[in-house]
Amino acid sequence: MILVVDLCWKKNSLSRPEFVDPVASALRKAGAEIKVLHYSELTSDRSSKQLYRDLLECDGAVLCGTAIQDNFYAVEMDKFSWIKDHNYRKPLLGICAGMQVIASAFGGKIIPRPAIGMEKVDIIKDTELLGEPRQIEGYHLHSYGATVPKGFHLVAGFYHKADAFVHERRPIYGLIFHPEVRNRWILQKFMELVPNH
Repeated sequence: MILVVDLCWKKNSLSRPEFVDPVASALRKAGAEIKVLHYSELTSDRSSKQLYRDLLECDGAVLCGTAIQDNFYAVEMDKFSWIKDHNYRKPLLGICAGMQVIASAFGGKIIPRPAIGMEKVDIIKDTELLGEPRQIEGYHLHSYGATVPKGFHLVAGFYHKADAFVHERRPIYGLIFHPEVRNRWILQKFMELVPNH
């Protein structure tokens, strides 16, 4: 089962059908069982049995993007401490806002980087998720980007304009572009990283 985390400003917002449901749909088509939770349903409190049950029963997680002016998640980073927890070793993919959350959780920064539409994405490092170095097109819809945090490698783009990164030891990936719009094969590749989908 894959945990799909909704980063929209509130649970069941009008942004969910645009940013969360397409990711869940693509993963289902790839054969995954899905559980969708809003980030407000997560907690950093280690005594929360529900959070750890949700995380432990899932074989991987995807942090979805959200609307271009929505960055409420950025002021509630305590909800995402589980990302950095060394006990959480499952594959994790952050899309757009999800990439920003991962960067911030590991000490990186969320930075202004407005973009809308199709843009070239230069893959510069071979990874299990994106494959060999080459150029692809990715759909961008964001006001912010993220710096590459310590302990991560730049996978696509440039250090001042990161399109993708990966943790140096753990299967944690961040993408600033939206594979659910174009490049759904990336979500399929993510499924291949998840051992028990």
